[in-house]
Amino acid sequence: MGRKKLEMKRIEDKSGRLVTFSKRRAGLIKKARHLSVLCDVDVAVIVFSARGKLYESCTGSTNRYQKSCLEEEVKEEERTFQGAGEDLCKRFQTCKELLQMVDRLVEEKNNNNELSLIEITQLEEDLDAALVQTRSRKVKTQLMVEYISTLQEQEKKLGEDKEQLEKLIATSEEKQIEEEGTLKV
Repeated sequence: MGRKKLEMKRIEDKSGRLVTFSKRRAGLIKKARHLSVLCDVDVAVIVFSARGKLYESCTGSTNRYQKSCLEEEVKEEERTFQGAGEDLCKRFQTCKELLQMVDRLVEEKNNNNELSLIEITQLEEDLDAALVQTRSRKVKTQLMVEYISTLQEQEKKLGEDKEQLEKLIATSEEKQIEEEGTLKV
């Protein structure tokens, strides 16, 4: 005897709804892992609860989802602060200079208790711009490191292929010399 077919409608009992959500969410994530293993694919699952809590799961050797989320976040922040943010970042050579300037201003104004809203807003914008610049550099650095490691792996593989080809050429030359020697006799 099989299970009865469930009617697709909202579960009215709150505790039953929470239990069903928890069990089905776990089952969905388990199925995603199975799909990833069986088909050798990367799978990402994103679930928002009724209260807005985020549940996410990524499978696969490379978490492209997380990388793309980070890259998209950096791009969004760059778009948000484009223009003004870039000008603010150009005023400071490093984030350390920006932080030193913030500390100096806060100390000066704290002594006089005169830190205005405009100055606080300006400091916040400067810090946001520096954060965008730092994240952008971090993503670029991570991508470059991954690219370098890929190139190093390719170099290693090409070196191994070269050694195999050299051995193959050496053995074929030896066979050719042996054949020439047997033909002369």
